[in-house]
Amino acid sequence: MKNIINRILVLCLVLFSFTSCEAIGDIFKAGMGFGIFIVITIIAVIIYVISKMLGKK
Repeated sequence: MKNIINRILVLCLVLFSFTSCEAIGDIFKAGMGFGIFIVITIIAVIIYVISKMLGKK
């Protein structure tokens, strides 16, 4: 029983220590960074494939 109460208290402490706007902002920052990484990776793969296709002539 003490273990459950301790977990609930820690959870409440964590929830109240972060503001909701800060948490949402961090989520969007991570999403934007990951999205930029994916776009750059896709562009690099397309350039690589085109260079291999043109280089075989």
